[in-house]
Amino acid sequence: MRVRTWPVAGVVFALLWILVRGVELTPSAVVGQFLIGLAVGLPVAFGFRRLFVKRIDLDRGTRALPAAVRYFVAFSWEIVRANLDVAYRVLSPEMPIEPEVILVPLRVETDLAVTTIANSITLTPGTVTLDHDEETNALYVHAVDGRHPEAVVEPIREWEDAALVMFDEEASPDDRPPEIVVSGGERDRGRERRGVDDE
Repeated sequence: MRVRTWPVAGVVFALLWILVRGVELTPSAVVGQFLIGLAVGLPVAFGFRRLFVKRIDLDRGTRALPAAVRYFVAFSWEIVRANLDVAYRVLSPEMPIEPEVILVPLRVETDLAVTTIANSITLTPGTVTLDHDEETNALYVHAVDGRHPEAVVEPIREWEDAALVMFDEEASPDDRPPEIVVSGGERDRGRERRGVDDE
């Protein structure tokens, strides 16, 4: 079912209002704040309606909702895990930090999906998206500890699986992801050369 976008955006603004306000979880408080959010959100959405697509497919949005929840849960868990990891590294200076740049080819292709994943990487402590190569549709990801590149890429692939469904991409989560490329192995070759020289 296709409906106008701006009323849906107004309802989303009202729900966000409840989250931002930090409402007491009683029915009267939640409903009251939701109505206040609607009173503000609907006129704002109407005023900015030209920025939205005219109509959206609610059925597709409903189908994408479980994937969006999965993305949010996986992303939240990774934020917590990465914060603990970086805090541990800061508090343990002897722990080795070996930065690495990893080229991560993507299966998602739309700008919104690529941007969502790139931003998620950058928001996660210990990693940052450096660039997007349009020709190969790949992200250059800098990791604080790149000794195990597959472990760095694992949460990105989990997000991408959800994003493929969320953004109705051509590829499927069942499709095998392309191989990652670690920054040429220069560090390893340097070690080998040093080992040869030391002998």
